[in-house]
Parts: sequence; C-alpha cells; structure tokens
Amino acid sequence: MHRNLLLSGLLSLLAGGALAQEDDLLKLLGEEEAGPEYTTAAFKSTRVINGHSVENTAHGVLDFRIGHRFGPVNGGANEFWGLDQATIRLGLDYGVTDRLMIGIGRSSFEKTLDGFVKYKVLRQCDAGCTMPVTLAFVAGTAINGLKQSVLWPYPAEERPFYFSHRMSYSFQMILGRKFSESVTFQLNPGLVHINLVEKADQTNDIIHVSGAGRMKLSKRVAINAEYFHVLPGQIPDPTAAEVAAGQLPVRNSFSIGFDIETGGHVFQLHMTNSLAMFERGFITGTTEQWTDGGIHFGFNISRVFTLHDPKAKR
Repeated sequence: MHRNLLLSGLLSLLAGGALAQEDDLLKLLGEEEAGPEYTTAAFKSTRVINGHSVENTAHGVLDFRIGHRFGPVNGGANEFWGLDQATIRLGLDYGVTDRLMIGIGRSSFEKTLDGFVKYKVLRQCDAGCTMPVTLAFVAGTAINGLKQSVLWPYPAEERPFYFSHRMSYSFQMILGRKFSESVTFQLNPGLVHINLVEKADQTNDIIHVSGAGRMKLSKRVAINAEYFHVLPGQIPDPTAAEVAAGQLPVRNSFSIGFDIETGGHVFQLHMTNSLAMFERGFITGTTEQWTDGGIHFGFNISRVFTLHDPKAKR
C-alpha cells in the first residue's frame, strides 16, 4: 500500500514538472497572445477610381493594374461617343510590408512615367486595440515624356530647358474609416507641386481638399465616388484669346463607378470627367465637366500575384 502511494506521488510530481517545463518552453519560443485584429476591405482596391484609397497591397503581393479611359461622350456618333479614343495606364504596385507599398506606372497621357510610396501610419482596429481610423501618407512623382519642343517652345540660347521642367510631385494625407460592413468614407487633402507652370501668375503649389466614399451593394459589388476640389485662385482661367485658341479652364475631378470582385481580379467600371490617371493630371489638368457631356467611360482591372509569402506571426 505504502509502495503504491509513493509511486503515485512520484508520477504526479513528474507530470507537474513536465507541464511546467512545457509552459516555459512555449514562452521561450515566443508564443504570445493574439495581437490586434485590423479592419480589412474598407475598399475593394488600393484605388477608389483615380485616387488612392486607404487600402494597401498586402506584404509580398504584386498588383498588376490596367487603367483605360475612352474619349468624352459628347464626341457624338462620329467618335462613337468616345469609344473610338483611348488613354491607358499600366502599373505595378508591390506590398513591401503590410504598411508600406510602392508603385510605378506608365500612361499614354502626355507619355507620363509616375511612381509613388504609400505608408500606413495608423490602422483601424476591429479588436485588440481602440484605433478608430486609418491614416496613410502618399508621396508621388511624375515625369512628362512629351517632346521638348512641345513643353518648351523657346530657343535653347534664349531659355535653356532642364530635365526638372518635366517633373511634378504630389503629397496626400488619407484619413479614412470603415463605419460598417457596407459604408466607408475617407478624406484625402493634399498638394501637387509642378516645376513648370504655363503662366507666370500661376502658383507652383496646388492645394486640394478631397474625399471619397464607398457603399457595398452585395458581397462582390460596391459603388464608389470621389471628388477632388482645387482651392480657388491657384490656377487662373484662360483669357478670351486663349479660349479661342482652344485652351480650357481647369475643372474639379468627379468620378463615380462600380467595383466588381471576381476571385483574384477586381473590375472597376466608372464615369469620370478626368482623362489622366496620375495626380498631376487628374487634379490639376482636368478640363472637362459633367454638365456639358465631358464624361469619360473607363475601367480599371487589378490582378494580384503573391511573390513572397511571409511567415505567419505566432
């Protein structure tokens, strides 16, 4: 009897020691409690339509993007209501981390090469923390690829042309919140700096106050809208002589469209009065307006590829 009791006590002691060692080993291996659960799918894509959304491409994911804009519908039957014309942008976006995203693109509009860096400073939480919004910053640049004679029609000895004349820069702050499973809204004020302006009385720095929203209609379909408002007095209207020569005043960019998600693709179908698909172009270079039929039908196609699958955090 005493021998059985002694043996049972030894077994219990050994089992307890083994469990304690297992707990210590798990701690050494870094097992911790689950971290915060961040809000996802505020928008279906990293772009609302033309402008950036609060979403980033995931870590290790490459997003190949095709943007297409037809001509204005007021071109009439002779232009097949804009379908005879085409402006495209091809782009590659990559998630360096879940917070940091970089991208590059080439547009047929003014033969422009553009690039950007986007970083999430704050991320909205569903659980595990109390952050109510997502805050991101985007910095980009664009290089105008038109011939020098088009950009700078002056003799070299009279006014020298520099490569920097082709450059423009854009900076945006994106503050957004996913209010529910169906509704997201963001504010994205920013600044566009243009090295070479057309008129002496035009400022090089153009400030805009802008915003965008999304409403989910079904599991795979959402409606988006965005508006870029350039503060008045920064870009002077053309004179009567300039209007007669074909120059048009700059208008604010407004776009509305639908996102359709199909597996690894996101199709964005939309109507916009902007032809360009980079910040300098659609923020400071939109010259058409909705009220006179200066509307472009367009689409964006996004296809993602996983280039690097980061090891899941324990």
